[in-house]
Amino acid sequence: MFKPSANGLARPRRPAASGLHDKQSERDHRELRVDKVGVRGLRFPIQVRDKARAVQNTVATIGMFVDLPKEFKGTHLSRFIEVLNAHGDIVHVENITDILYAMQRKFHAAKSHLELEFPYFMVKTAPVSGMESVMDYLARFDATASQKEIDFVLTVQARVTTLCPCSKAIARYGAHNQRGVVTVQIRSRKAVWIEDLIGIIEGSASSELYALLKRQDEKAVTERAYENPVFVEDLVRNVALKLNAHPDVSWYKVEAENHESIHNHNAYACIEKG
Repeated sequence: MFKPSANGLARPRRPAASGLHDKQSERDHRELRVDKVGVRGLRFPIQVRDKARAVQNTVATIGMFVDLPKEFKGTHLSRFIEVLNAHGDIVHVENITDILYAMQRKFHAAKSHLELEFPYFMVKTAPVSGMESVMDYLARFDATASQKEIDFVLTVQARVTTLCPCSKAIARYGAHNQRGVVTVQIRSRKAVWIEDLIGIIEGSASSELYALLKRQDEKAVTERAYENPVFVEDLVRNVALKLNAHPDVSWYKVEAENHESIHNHNAYACIEKG
């Protein structure tokens, strides 16, 4: 039996396995479509592009969703897992579009959505000692297929050091500083390296962070921060200026939150273009 879906595609009603009743395929009489329904919180190995080492293997927390026409009561959630595992035991970034289209076909949906959030690792070198250590960052892919049109948003989050310009100007002995968290979301005409966004973020702060610092490195890092004070407003503006100059970035949203060291609150700023 076929029943037309909201997007005009024929949606087959499959016979239930072993004669079991298929509750999800019953008609719903509330006449309300669901924009996104699916699974979230699924952990799965992925492979992403690494600028220094070609590829990097990590583990993503995944969400998979489709739209549900108003006439159907529910969605068969197991089919999301079927789609994911049909592409092998590891998700490659290059497969994202294929997975989106496969969800559309599997569910006869007009739209499909895929979100992948994962730790990304880079080897960093201490500024004076030259000692190497591994730093972790947070990255995220949000991809949507609407018919054959793909929308892709890359998110990168990095932690930095910020030193307060006001505190430096008024204090006799120093200035308060704190750890800040900067989140950058972009749409781009061409692929943009995760490492390049991390570099933009870290180069916009008072100082970048390191996993391993010796005493001579600590001296260099704290002095660098003192010589380069930035408000939270400066931080988002600095990042935005660099994104404005990037030839491939068509839209961005920059958020910064400083975990204040002398206040009982955080400082926040945001700039969005597009």
